[in-house]
Amino acid sequence: MTESAPVPHQLPARVLGLAQLGLIVIDADMHIVMWNQWMASRSGKSSHRVLGQDLFDLYGELRGQRLEQAVLSAMQSNLPQTLSPALNPSPFPLYPAGSWGGERVEQAVSVTPFNEGKERFCLIEVSDISAIVGRERQLRSQAEALRAQSYVDGLTGIANRRHFDVALDRELRRAQRNDGQLSLLLMDIDSFKAYNDHFGHQQGDACLTLVAEAFASMLQRPADLAARYGGEEFAAVLPDTSCEQAAQHAEAIRAKIASLNITHAPAATRPHVTMSIGVATFDKDQLNEGAAMLAAADSCLYAAKKAGRDCVIVYRHQQENAA
Repeated sequence: MTESAPVPHQLPARVLGLAQLGLIVIDADMHIVMWNQWMASRSGKSSHRVLGQDLFDLYGELRGQRLEQAVLSAMQSNLPQTLSPALNPSPFPLYPAGSWGGERVEQAVSVTPFNEGKERFCLIEVSDISAIVGRERQLRSQAEALRAQSYVDGLTGIANRRHFDVALDRELRRAQRNDGQLSLLLMDIDSFKAYNDHFGHQQGDACLTLVAEAFASMLQRPADLAARYGGEEFAAVLPDTSCEQAAQHAEAIRAKIASLNITHAPAATRPHVTMSIGVATFDKDQLNEGAAMLAAADSCLYAAKKAGRDCVIVYRHQQENAA
C-alpha cells in the first residue's frame, strides 16, 4: 500500500492566500481568529491588525444589521445562513483589490457555524459578485431598451400602434370595471399623399415628425397617450375624459396643427397642412369594446373628410354626424 506524501506545514496558509473569496472565522465571542489575504487586499486591513478584535467593533456599521443577526442565528441553531445580495448588496466596506476607495464591491455573504473540539466558531464567506451583478444590470437595461423601442414609433418618437392597442385595451377594461369615462381620437393629415408627391418622402417624413411633436405636446396628463396609428394617421387615448372634453381636446389639437403653417402642396385642398379628427367615447351599452370605439371614431374621421377637412366630428349615438 502506497503512503501518501506528507502535507507541507505551510500549505494550508498558502491555500488560504490563493482563495478567490473572503474567509473570516470568528469565535463565540465574535472575535476574529482568521482573516485571509483576500479580505486584507480588499479591506485595507491586514490580518495582524484585526486578529483578536470583535468583528462588530471593527465594523460598527454591521452592528444590529442582517449580518450580525445571521451570525447569532447560525450560532444558536447550528444552521448555515445566507444574506440576500438584493437586500444586502455590500455589507462589508470592501473595494477592488488595492484601491480601498470608490464604490464598494457587490457581495454575496454566507455564514456557517462549526465546532472545533468544545469551542464554537463561525465561518463567514464573502464573494465579489460585482461582475455578475453588472452583467445582470446590463442585460436588464438592454431588455428594457428593446421593450421601450417595441412601443415607440421609429420615425416620430411617439407611441406606435402596438403601444396604442395595449393602452386602449388596458384603459377600456378599467373604464368597464369602474364605470368610468374614456375617449378616443383618430386623426389624419389632410391630403398627405399630395404633400408626399410634391415635396418627396424625406420632407414628408419631416412633416409627419413636426405634426407628431405638436400633437403629443397637447396631451399633458400622464395617462394620456399620443400614438402614430399608421402612415399619416394618428390616435389618442384619453382616460377619464367625457365626450365634451374630448371634443375640446380634439379642437385644440386641430388648431395647433393649423397654426404650424406648414406649406402644403399646390394640389392640396388647403394652403397649409391641416388635420381632420374623429372622436368616440366609451359607452357601457354601445361603445364598450375597442373595435366598436375604433369603428365609431373612424366613421367620424371619414365624415370630417367629407365635410371639407380641417374639422372635428364627434360620434353621437342618435345623430352620428353632429359636430
